[in-house]
Amino acid sequence: MKYVALAGGVGGAKLADGLYRSLQPKDLTVIVNTGDDFEHLGLYISPDLDTVCYTLADLANPDVGWGRSGETWRAMENIARLGGPEWFKLGDADLGTHLERTRRIKGGISLSSITRSFCQSWGISVPVIPMTDDIVRTHVITNELGDLSFQEYFVKHQCRPRVISFRFDGIETAKPAPGVFEAIHEADWIIFCPSNPWVSIGPILTVPGIRESIFGKKAIAVTPIIGGKAIKGPAAKMYSELNIKPSAAAVANHYKDLLTCFVIDNVDASEANQINDWGIISLTTNTLMFKVSDRVRLAGEILAFCEQQRREKRK
Repeated sequence: MKYVALAGGVGGAKLADGLYRSLQPKDLTVIVNTGDDFEHLGLYISPDLDTVCYTLADLANPDVGWGRSGETWRAMENIARLGGPEWFKLGDADLGTHLERTRRIKGGISLSSITRSFCQSWGISVPVIPMTDDIVRTHVITNELGDLSFQEYFVKHQCRPRVISFRFDGIETAKPAPGVFEAIHEADWIIFCPSNPWVSIGPILTVPGIRESIFGKKAIAVTPIIGGKAIKGPAAKMYSELNIKPSAAAVANHYKDLLTCFVIDNVDASEANQINDWGIISLTTNTLMFKVSDRVRLAGEILAFCEQQRREKRK
C-alpha cells in the first residue's frame, strides 16, 4: 500500500522517520508544512522542512529534535557580538543549508526542486515535498502583542502570549507544490503525523485543493496530545486559549470530517468510546517516541492497523 504523511515539527518528523524506516521508498511520500518559513538575516529559512529532512537523513540533533547533530555556533556568536539579532539560533552547518537554499531561490529555482536536490545530497530516498512553492506565512494573533509572525510567537516570545486566532497570509492564491496532488491521489492512506493541528497540519490542509483531495481517502491521525498535554510545543496551550479542553478527543474532533481512524495513547484510553461514536475507529497504544526504536514500533503498529482495516473492509 502507498502512504502520504502530512508532517511538521519534531513530532511529525519522528513519525515520518519511523514510516521511512518501515516502508519501501516507493510507498511513502512526506508533505511538509511551510507556513513556518520566514526570512532571517537575509536568508530563506524553512524550519519544518529542515527538521523533517535532517531527521530522515539521521542528521538531526537527538537532544532537541531540531537543528544538526554535532553543531557549532561560531557564526551566531559573532553575529551577537556585532549586535545582530540572536533570538533565532542558526548553527554553522545549518547556516550552510539556508545559504544554499537562498542562493538557489534567488536564482529562480522552486522550493520543491531545491528540497528534492537537498534530499538527494543527504541520501533521503523518499519524496519530501513542501506543501506549496508559493509564499505562505503563518501569523498568530495574540492578546498581549497583537499580530506576530509564527517564529516571533514560537521562538522570540517562547509561546507565552495568549492565542486569539491564526492567519495564513498568501494561502488564498497558493497552489500545492508539484507532486502533492499526485501523491494524495495514488495513496491508499493519508497519515496525519502527531504535529500541531493548528499551525503544522492546519496550513497544509488550508492550501486550496488539498483538503478536498483528501475527502474520500482513508485517513488516520496520531494525537500530539497525551493526558491533556502536548509532548512538545504549544498545541495544548493553544486549545486551552481557544476555549477547547486539550485532549486526544479534541484533536480527533479537529480532523473529524477527514478521518477514518485515530491513534490515541494508552493514557487516554477512556476517550476511545467518544471517538468511536463519531464513526472514527480508534487505535490505543503507546504513542511516545523517545528513541528510534519507538518511532519504528509506532509506525509498524499504524501500518498494521491500516492493513487490518483494509482486510476487514474486504470481508
